[in-house]
Amino acid sequence: MDFALSPRGQDYCGRMWDFMREEVFPAEPVWAEHLHAHGDHSYPPVMEELKASARTRGLWNLFHPEVGGLTHTEYAAVAEITGWSPVIAPEAINCQAPDTGNMETLMSFGTEAQKRAWLDPLLAGTVRSAYAMTEPDVASSDATNIELEIRREGDEYILDGKKWWISGAADDRCAVFIVMGRTDADAAPQRRHSMVLVERDDPGMTIERHLPIFGYQDQHGHSELHFENCRVPVSNLLGEEGDGFAIAQARLGPGRVHHAMRAIGMAERALALMVDRARRRTAFGGPLVDQGVVQAHIADSRLAIDQARLLVQHCAWMLDAGPVKDAITQISEIKVAAPAVACAVVDRAIEVHGGAGVSDDTPLAYFYAWARVLRIVDGPDAVHRRTIARRELRRTSPYVG
Repeated sequence: MDFALSPRGQDYCGRMWDFMREEVFPAEPVWAEHLHAHGDHSYPPVMEELKASARTRGLWNLFHPEVGGLTHTEYAAVAEITGWSPVIAPEAINCQAPDTGNMETLMSFGTEAQKRAWLDPLLAGTVRSAYAMTEPDVASSDATNIELEIRREGDEYILDGKKWWISGAADDRCAVFIVMGRTDADAAPQRRHSMVLVERDDPGMTIERHLPIFGYQDQHGHSELHFENCRVPVSNLLGEEGDGFAIAQARLGPGRVHHAMRAIGMAERALALMVDRARRRTAFGGPLVDQGVVQAHIADSRLAIDQARLLVQHCAWMLDAGPVKDAITQISEIKVAAPAVACAVVDRAIEVHGGAGVSDDTPLAYFYAWARVLRIVDGPDAVHRRTIARRELRRTSPYVG
């Protein structure tokens, strides 16, 4: 494995850093002021300005090799940079979750009509989307538990059930939902479920409430949905009946690289803020940076970030080299490691900032909340640790003395 970033990757990273410094970071207070004045889920107009600029800079739809032209390894470096401003930067370049995963799903499993209706506007950045799998009444970390019922009647599917923590639903631009539900309760566990496309205005789907994370309401929201006699055409089925579990597994692989690298970007910004604070703050007769405990915080953070980055780079390299199934262990490793590192580094930065660290005067409190959430989304730590352990137990050691 060559750890040097390709010239193309270096070029895109350079352009991304220019975009961050010149436009994204200055847009953060503008974004916050708009939400404060117009509501948590209103859409700040500054985003359209950023998206237009990103297009002119050639920073658009970089998340997928077939669309943006970058390898997973090259895009991973760009994704890390966007993690320095995780609320704004990913959407500004049309590389935000859950839309990237939904676009990949439509590319792989959608019909030509479905692609024209939903993939094209998603790639253009004119609409948003949501992915509705998690449910309130079952442990959705095991996707075979999903209970929402999808039954066929003639030329329609009828959906009945509940979903929650559905990211994107609070934004009026969220026009389409990929919904996973049970189509055959008697089939084998991994063939019981299917996925269908539901439009925002389809009768029978109700957005019940928007759920906060540690008190934060994200602009796009994380919502609870209720489906009651919600009817959609049979043509809205993704793939074939019974493909839902396989589609879900295919969808989550590369997206976990994106999440992991953005988490590392958050950790890098937290470390930069920690260092700056330690240099400027005085206590016990000298700058904080002279305190041994603060130096230990800085050193431990650098070690952890660099280790996690190498792990993610290795995973991205494996995805470039072969099919997703060959990198299952590595995907689980980064899903556990990167958010844990982000949590630890942000926690140290908060410690060095004192009261300022838990206020909204810095991004650290939100970073901590979101980093902790990343240890749950796309499968909780415990599930991924189980995957890692099971594969390790199948290995044959070259020597046991």
